Amino acid sequence: MMFDQLVTTIQSLNTEDAFRARLDNSQWKAFSAYLSQQQVRSGELIIKQGNIDRQAYFLGQGTLQVYIKGAVPNSRIAILRAGSIVGEAGLFSSGGRMANVEAMTPCLVWVLQLPRFEEMAQRMPAIGLEVLRAAAGVMASRMRANLTNRLPLA
Repeated sequence: MMFDQLVTTIQSLNTEDAFRARLDNSQWKAFSAYLSQQQVRSGELIIKQGNIDRQAYFLGQGTLQVYIKGAVPNSRIAILRAGSIVGEAGLFSSGGRMANVEAMTPCLVWVLQLPRFEEMAQRMPAIGLEVLRAAAGVMASRMRANLTNRLPLA
């Protein structure tokens, strides 16, 4: 999958928690240099509840489920489709992950690791600020939804 296909997928996602970065084509292209592709098998965890890691994922292809282990029964929070971002809290906090994220189908994700994000933000602050703004918007939308549904935040 080419990165321009991911951008089209991100921009066409019509959900409350969509990543709505206001970047032009040249900015998206510059941003792409800081991401790496990863193939994920069905059933594989890309984020494990409680782990500490500092990366976010953009879902290019496939379907992911987000759930909290230990709730009775395990509490599914969301099903994410292509164009979604997940793990965005890793860009803001060094705390443990709040939920598991598992591939329901084979997936292609684009990974943004915190050190690469920080490097990009230093070199291209306007892009870094816009990525942070859009990721924070996703977090706020998801927090509102979780509070409305009375789901735990941690």
